[in-house]
Amino acid sequence: MTTLLNAVIFVAALLSSVISLVNALGGSATTVSVTYGGATPTVCGIVAGQPSQRIQCWRNGTVFNAFYNISFESIAGGRDVFCGVRSGGSTLVCWDSSLIPKRIYYNETVLLRNLAIGDSQICAITNSSDQNVDCWRSNAAIPSQNHQFRSISSGLGFTCGVTNTSEIICFGSNSASASNIQGNFTNFRLLTIAVGGDHACGVNTTGFLICRGNNDYNQTNVPDHSPFEFSSLALGANHTCALRRLDNSVVCWGGRGGALDNDTARVSFETIVAGLDFTCGLTTNNFSVICWGEGWVRSNSNPLGFELPLKGILPGPCVQSDCICGIYPQSEQLCSAYGSICRPCDITTWAPPIPAPPPPPIPAPPANPPRSPRSKRLTRGLLAFAIVGSVGAVAGICTIIYCVWTGVCFGNKKIHNSVQPTITNTNPYAPRPSANNPISRSSTIRRQFSRGFRRQRSGTSSKQATDKEEEFTFADLALATNNFALENKIGAGSFGIVYRGKLLDGREVAIKRGETSDKIKKFQEKESAFDSELVFLSRLHHKHLVKLVGYCQEREERLLVYDYMKNGALYDHLHDKNNVEKSNSLLNSWKMRIRIALDAARGIEYLHNYAVPPIIHRDIKSSNILLDSNWVARVSDFGLSLMGPVSDREYRPTKAAGTVGYIDPEYYGLNVLTAKSDVYGLGVVLLELLTGRRAIFKSSEVNGGAPISLVDYAVPIIMAGELAKILDKRVGPPEVNEAEAVELMAYTAIHCVNAEGSYRPSMTDIVGNLERALGLCSDSHGSISSGSD
Repeated sequence: MTTLLNAVIFVAALLSSVISLVNALGGSATTVSVTYGGATPTVCGIVAGQPSQRIQCWRNGTVFNAFYNISFESIAGGRDVFCGVRSGGSTLVCWDSSLIPKRIYYNETVLLRNLAIGDSQICAITNSSDQNVDCWRSNAAIPSQNHQFRSISSGLGFTCGVTNTSEIICFGSNSASASNIQGNFTNFRLLTIAVGGDHACGVNTTGFLICRGNNDYNQTNVPDHSPFEFSSLALGANHTCALRRLDNSVVCWGGRGGALDNDTARVSFETIVAGLDFTCGLTTNNFSVICWGEGWVRSNSNPLGFELPLKGILPGPCVQSDCICGIYPQSEQLCSAYGSICRPCDITTWAPPIPAPPPPPIPAPPANPPRSPRSKRLTRGLLAFAIVGSVGAVAGICTIIYCVWTGVCFGNKKIHNSVQPTITNTNPYAPRPSANNPISRSSTIRRQFSRGFRRQRSGTSSKQATDKEEEFTFADLALATNNFALENKIGAGSFGIVYRGKLLDGREVAIKRGETSDKIKKFQEKESAFDSELVFLSRLHHKHLVKLVGYCQEREERLLVYDYMKNGALYDHLHDKNNVEKSNSLLNSWKMRIRIALDAARGIEYLHNYAVPPIIHRDIKSSNILLDSNWVARVSDFGLSLMGPVSDREYRPTKAAGTVGYIDPEYYGLNVLTAKSDVYGLGVVLLELLTGRRAIFKSSEVNGGAPISLVDYAVPIIMAGELAKILDKRVGPPEVNEAEAVELMAYTAIHCVNAEGSYRPSMTDIVGNLERALGLCSDSHGSISSGSD
């Protein structure tokens, strides 16, 4: 059984390494991709010989980096989109025509392989036991039956895959083309398949290339060839190209982009990819990319040249796994000492073996044998049964182990958790385990974290009924603030200026006075914010929300009275010039900063989960997180708050509101407000606590002194595993346990600021994670406690 299992593993790895050579319209994943659909195509490649296997692209004569410090394993492109699978296969990131990145998949257990992008859908095979296909985009469709795929390829609105039994299954929104292609290959068993516009080609088990489907431009008229002559395919909308196995030259046929340039015909290629009406190839000579075909428009600056000004591109993915068919020459140099490039397995390796000649006839048995011999047919049948049974037993055992491990059998099914960290042990920048560098506790934290945020209890609200809010006269509050003297001004809120005051009974309070204006619009806005705060705070009672003491409403004057927060706003401690140089501030400890983040998260969680109806704050920022005399953090300023939906349905206000640098980009761009908008704001606050920088800042060291968003600055660095570079130097390097806690807080932050709200964690998830981070801290710093709820 062990021998059989090893053989199965070998064949699976072999198929995987060979299948990766197939490229179709837009592309199955390799190290080169083409994106079409706009006025100018975009050609991208994974750069060789760099510390990170980053993506570099060319468009209209301009070369640019998609991500500079993040390693990718493979990329593929389609209409107005290209995607990259990060090293290790846990993450899929896609860019639209505006080159805005968006993470559409993350799971460190169920990894992706064989990514394929067609005109309208993105699909990939997972490494799960059933080798299922996952697809993305609104019109994506997946097979209705459970098929085990070993490779897939996408065309115009549909995808075809080769199953483990060499059958062809096609699916997608373009059901007519999918059915037509699948029907044309019903009687064939293919080793691989590539899909173009409305046609497909594949190598059958005898080594011959077969093309079927639309043939308006002779794209399915395969030229005469020898068995296993072609090792790689690239299909456009109306043309087909194939890479010869022996000399790596290219042959193309069909119309509208199939023609080869004279110079190109003599070039040796590592791989080829196709656009709608052109083809690009990675050259063997210097790993440059050249493109040709009717639809290819050469650069205006170099009309006679066809080589793109990209740096040397990897001839294959840099991987950590063993290479079945050997390692590519100069692999270590090309991968910059990270992993190896596997040499593609020869396609002839996995062709069915030639049957051996039949053995000579077996002599007739003696007349009276002691035991009846089994017939030859029976022996073969039993042997086949034993083999099938062994495979089934292995599969059954694996299924049981998987079932028990994941908890599926007991109703505890593991799901793709969108709040898992982007950085895992597969991160190329993270230290790799070795005899001298064992896996750290920090890595263990990452692994635990990647299984999803566990839901933890939150701080409960104060159930005791409070005294009814007092109604003050304007004269009372003017007296308390020395007629709103400038020296008593301590800040500004959503609708006015905040002053420190002292009531006649000796209570210290903070008084927010609405701005006076003769303009009707200004008055209406002030009235709305005043009413909002009064309505919400009069019924909200939680230790991490600022308490409303009372109010004043006289003529056009609108004032709110709160408990005085002795230690002011978090923003001032992090960014005020008078505090920047202070080295003895209580906030200059990681434990204290994590505690403040947890306090604020508990307050917001109360608004989202325990207030009835739920409340969305809409203006979470460091200046709205106040610190009382015991350094307990409280969320303040509910002037922009709105009642949220009772379900997860989208809530659409009249217009976006918030503060630049903190406002949810999805809310700002689409006018769609959910509780996840508050999560984004809190994520920015977490980054402020980690880095000590403002939400929008200028620095000669960063971006050449031009304004930059803290999210744009910090997230790529954290994802690259270089968190220590951006930590606030006023706090000092974290101690051992603090380092793990700070890292966990950073992972939480980068998921809070995900551009798409559905991928952000809930507040309960965030509270649980920050509680664990606080628990990791030692008691050496930040001994003042905010207490437990």
